[in-house]
Amino acid sequence: MNRRNLLLAVSALALAACASTPPAPTTIAETAQRTPELSTLTRAIGAADLQATLAGPGPFTVFAPSDAAFAKLPKERLDALLANKEQLRAVLTYHVVPGKVMAADVKNSRVKTVNGADVNLSKSGDLVGFEDALVIKANVDATNGVIHIIDTVMLPPAPRR
Repeated sequence: MNRRNLLLAVSALALAACASTPPAPTTIAETAQRTPELSTLTRAIGAADLQATLAGPGPFTVFAPSDAAFAKLPKERLDALLANKEQLRAVLTYHVVPGKVMAADVKNSRVKTVNGADVNLSKSGDLVGFEDALVIKANVDATNGVIHIIDTVMLPPAPRR
Protein backbone atom coordinates (compact mmCIF):
# COMPACT_ATOMS: atom_id res chain seq x y z
CA MET A 1 0.00 0.00 0.00
CA ASN A 2 1.47 3.34 -0.97
CA ARG A 3 1.59 6.30 1.34
CA ARG A 4 -1.42 8.01 -0.25
CA ASN A 5 -3.64 4.94 0.12
CA LEU A 6 -2.46 4.47 3.70
CA LEU A 7 -3.37 8.09 4.51
CA LEU A 8 -6.80 7.63 2.91
CA ALA A 9 -7.43 4.44 4.91
CA VAL A 10 -6.38 6.09 8.19
CA SER A 11 -8.53 9.14 7.43
CA ALA A 12 -11.54 6.96 6.67
CA LEU A 13 -11.08 5.10 9.96
CA ALA A 14 -10.75 8.37 11.86
CA LEU A 15 -13.94 9.73 10.28
CA ALA A 16 -15.81 6.51 11.05
CA ALA A 17 -14.70 6.72 14.67
CA CYS A 18 -15.94 10.30 14.90
CA ALA A 19 -19.28 9.39 13.36
CA SER A 20 -20.09 6.76 15.97
CA THR A 21 -21.70 8.24 19.03
CA PRO A 22 -21.62 6.77 22.49
CA PRO A 23 -24.89 5.24 23.68
CA ALA A 24 -27.31 7.76 25.13
CA PRO A 25 -27.58 7.79 28.92
CA THR A 26 -30.47 5.70 30.19
CA THR A 27 -32.63 5.44 33.29
CA ILE A 28 -31.95 2.94 36.06
CA ALA A 29 -34.62 0.60 34.65
CA GLU A 30 -33.16 0.75 31.13
CA THR A 31 -29.57 0.47 32.39
CA ALA A 32 -30.43 -2.64 34.42
CA GLN A 33 -32.12 -4.12 31.36
CA ARG A 34 -28.98 -3.51 29.27
CA THR A 35 -26.63 -4.98 31.90
CA PRO A 36 -26.16 -8.73 31.30
CA GLU A 37 -25.47 -9.62 34.97
CA LEU A 38 -28.77 -7.99 36.03
CA SER A 39 -31.22 -10.11 34.00
CA THR A 40 -32.84 -11.67 37.09
CA LEU A 41 -33.21 -8.25 38.68
CA THR A 42 -34.77 -6.95 35.46
CA ARG A 43 -37.26 -9.82 35.53
CA ALA A 44 -38.04 -9.06 39.20
CA ILE A 45 -38.52 -5.35 38.46
CA GLY A 46 -41.09 -6.33 35.82
CA ALA A 47 -42.86 -8.80 38.14
CA ALA A 48 -43.08 -6.11 40.83
CA ASP A 49 -44.30 -3.43 38.38
CA LEU A 50 -41.43 -1.12 39.34
CA GLN A 51 -40.27 -0.20 35.81
CA ALA A 52 -42.06 3.17 35.82
CA THR A 53 -40.71 4.03 39.27
CA LEU A 54 -37.12 3.20 38.30
CA ALA A 55 -37.56 5.12 35.05
CA GLY A 56 -38.88 8.15 37.00
CA PRO A 57 -36.98 11.29 37.91
CA GLY A 58 -35.31 9.98 41.09
CA PRO A 59 -32.54 10.31 41.83
CA PHE A 60 -32.06 6.83 43.26
CA THR A 61 -29.14 4.70 44.34
CA VAL A 62 -29.85 1.04 43.63
CA PHE A 63 -27.82 -1.70 45.28
CA ALA A 64 -28.61 -4.21 42.56
CA PRO A 65 -28.17 -7.93 43.25
CA SER A 66 -26.39 -9.67 40.39
CA ASP A 67 -27.68 -12.84 38.75
CA ALA A 68 -25.12 -14.76 40.86
CA ALA A 69 -26.59 -13.15 44.00
CA PHE A 70 -30.10 -14.28 43.05
CA ALA A 71 -28.70 -17.76 42.28
CA LYS A 72 -27.65 -18.05 45.96
CA LEU A 73 -31.34 -18.07 46.94
CA PRO A 74 -32.98 -21.51 46.94
CA LYS A 75 -34.98 -21.86 43.70
CA GLU A 76 -38.22 -22.35 45.63
CA ARG A 77 -37.61 -19.12 47.59
CA LEU A 78 -36.87 -17.15 44.43
CA ASP A 79 -39.92 -18.57 42.63
CA ALA A 80 -42.15 -17.76 45.62
CA LEU A 81 -40.74 -14.24 45.78
CA LEU A 82 -41.31 -13.64 42.07
CA ALA A 83 -44.90 -14.87 42.46
CA ASN A 84 -45.69 -12.57 45.42
CA LYS A 85 -45.76 -8.99 44.13
CA GLU A 86 -46.06 -7.39 47.60
CA GLN A 87 -43.09 -9.28 49.06
CA LEU A 88 -41.06 -8.76 45.90
CA ARG A 89 -41.68 -4.99 46.00
CA ALA A 90 -40.58 -4.96 49.67
CA VAL A 91 -37.35 -6.79 48.83
CA LEU A 92 -36.54 -4.67 45.78
CA THR A 93 -37.29 -1.31 47.42
CA TYR A 94 -35.11 -2.43 50.35
CA HIS A 95 -32.21 -2.22 47.87
CA VAL A 96 -32.99 1.39 46.88
CA VAL A 97 -31.80 4.52 48.69
CA PRO A 98 -33.17 7.98 47.79
CA GLY A 99 -30.60 10.29 46.20
CA LYS A 100 -27.53 9.58 44.11
CA VAL A 101 -24.70 8.18 46.23
CA MET A 102 -21.51 7.44 44.33
CA ALA A 103 -19.14 4.86 45.85
CA ALA A 104 -16.62 7.56 46.76
CA ASP A 105 -19.31 9.34 48.80
CA VAL A 106 -20.32 6.32 50.92
CA LYS A 107 -19.67 6.75 54.63
CA ASN A 108 -20.09 4.21 57.42
CA SER A 109 -23.66 5.05 58.33
CA ARG A 110 -27.27 3.94 58.57
CA VAL A 111 -29.56 5.19 55.84
CA LYS A 112 -33.27 4.80 55.15
CA THR A 113 -34.29 2.80 52.08
CA VAL A 114 -37.28 3.50 49.86
CA ASN A 115 -39.23 0.78 51.70
CA GLY A 116 -38.66 2.62 54.99
CA ALA A 117 -36.15 0.26 56.62
CA ASP A 118 -32.76 1.41 57.84
CA VAL A 119 -29.67 -0.28 56.37
CA ASN A 120 -25.95 -0.14 57.03
CA LEU A 121 -23.67 1.32 54.40
CA SER A 122 -19.97 0.78 54.96
CA LYS A 123 -16.70 1.62 53.32
CA SER A 124 -13.21 0.30 53.87
CA GLY A 125 -10.67 1.58 51.38
CA ASP A 126 -12.22 0.98 47.97
CA LEU A 127 -14.66 -1.66 49.27
CA VAL A 128 -18.28 -0.63 49.71
CA GLY A 129 -20.82 -2.67 51.64
CA PHE A 130 -24.61 -2.68 51.79
CA GLU A 131 -25.71 -4.59 54.89
CA ASP A 132 -23.94 -7.98 54.47
CA ALA A 133 -23.49 -7.57 50.71
CA LEU A 134 -20.36 -6.36 48.95
CA VAL A 135 -20.43 -4.01 45.97
CA ILE A 136 -18.75 -5.91 43.14
CA LYS A 137 -19.24 -3.21 40.48
CA ALA A 138 -19.74 0.40 41.53
CA ASN A 139 -20.97 3.56 39.86
CA VAL A 140 -23.02 2.27 36.92
CA ASP A 141 -24.35 5.69 35.99
CA ALA A 142 -27.93 6.35 34.89
CA THR A 143 -29.86 9.50 34.06
CA ASN A 144 -31.88 9.25 37.28
CA GLY A 145 -29.26 7.91 39.68
CA VAL A 146 -26.64 5.22 40.03
CA ILE A 147 -26.46 1.43 40.31
CA HIS A 148 -23.99 -0.47 42.46
CA ILE A 149 -24.03 -4.20 41.69
CA ILE A 150 -23.88 -6.37 44.84
CA ASP A 151 -23.09 -10.02 45.51
CA THR A 152 -26.02 -10.91 47.79
CA VAL A 153 -29.79 -10.40 47.81
CA MET A 154 -30.62 -8.75 51.11
CA LEU A 155 -33.99 -9.52 52.65
CA PRO A 156 -35.69 -6.77 54.67
CA PRO A 157 -36.48 -7.38 58.31
CA ALA A 158 -40.00 -8.60 59.06
CA PRO A 159 -42.37 -5.71 59.83
CA ARG A 160 -42.96 -5.12 63.52
CA ARG A 161 -46.44 -5.79 64.80
